[in-house]
Amino acid sequence: MTVNFTVNGKPAAVDVPPATPLLWVIREGLQLTGTKFGCGLCGACMVHLDGKRAFSCQIQVSEIAGKSVTTIEGLSPDSSHPLQKAWLAEQVPQCGYCQSGQIMSAADLLSQNPRPTRDQIVEHMSTNICRCGTYQRIVRAVERAAQEA
Repeated sequence: MTVNFTVNGKPAAVDVPPATPLLWVIREGLQLTGTKFGCGLCGACMVHLDGKRAFSCQIQVSEIAGKSVTTIEGLSPDSSHPLQKAWLAEQVPQCGYCQSGQIMSAADLLSQNPRPTRDQIVEHMSTNICRCGTYQRIVRAVERAAQEA
């Protein structure tokens, strides 16, 4: 099945079985490896689908026809997004594996609510797991990005 969609602002077409997870299309088919495979519920695979965050491991490619997908590579090709800068300033990454999913979730939050409270940040980011436990730094980075944006 050929599926046409947009990824990071560019047209894409893939010919894969309809039940193929979007995650594998992104990583294997399109070679955009910033989106990570985790456990299926951890958020490492988070992307934006038509502007809203989505677990790419749980979406079949047949569901994205005609839609727009943004990966971490498309958030800011030169790493100049306020969240990416805040992540570095707050020294969030430890192992780094979950970070692209964390940033994509945070970007979704700030697009909906440019000035979230600490509680709103914690609640929104609860869909993403960080095995290194950098949650406090993640919250500080989101707060910093909200203030500087």
